[in-house]
Amino acid sequence: MAQPKPPQKDAYALILEAIDSGTYRPGDRLVESELADRFGVSRTPIREALQRLETQSLLARDGRSLIVASLDHNQMAELYAVRTELEGLAARLAARHATEEEVRVLHDMVEDDRALMDDPAELARANRRFHKMIHLASHNRFLVQQLDLVHRSMALMATTSLAAEGRGENALAEHQAIVDAIAARNEDAAYQALRDHISVAFVTRLKQDTRETLG
Repeated sequence: MAQPKPPQKDAYALILEAIDSGTYRPGDRLVESELADRFGVSRTPIREALQRLETQSLLARDGRSLIVASLDHNQMAELYAVRTELEGLAARLAARHATEEEVRVLHDMVEDDRALMDDPAELARANRRFHKMIHLASHNRFLVQQLDLVHRSMALMATTSLAAEGRGENALAEHQAIVDAIAARNEDAAYQALRDHISVAFVTRLKQDTRETLG
């Protein structure tokens, strides 16, 4: 009896994760054959994934090539405006609907992340997990879907605001305030704490970009 074939890897998810992790950065060219070799996937699903990513504006055309897109100042401001509102809503709904187990996980995440203070890349990944947990704790599938789209676009930023001096420690304090508000079932406080957290992150990123632009 023939052995069943292993399931085909999700080319879209693999490329998206590579962009999100910084393997491919804004401006990098993506080549079908190279991606197929890297991920062990045939070229057809790679081609379909690239088309999907281009449709979502995560890839852009540079002549005949596809490159990882980048965000200009206005696009970044627009993205943060949407993210601020949606994240705030997620925190509000989490304060209303989160289970006790979900609140405990959020508490544990903040504590565990203190060990990552000297590793901005790992802290950035932990930060994404923390926010994703809040999204799930909102128990609103449509909001989670929209936030997934927003966070995909966040991957187009070449640096993390958590790399700024002192930002990691302050971010964890802000995370703790968000969790405390959710645990207290204080919807307004949770909403405002998460909005403030995103606002500070945006200001930090603007300062980073200004320094890099002006050299």
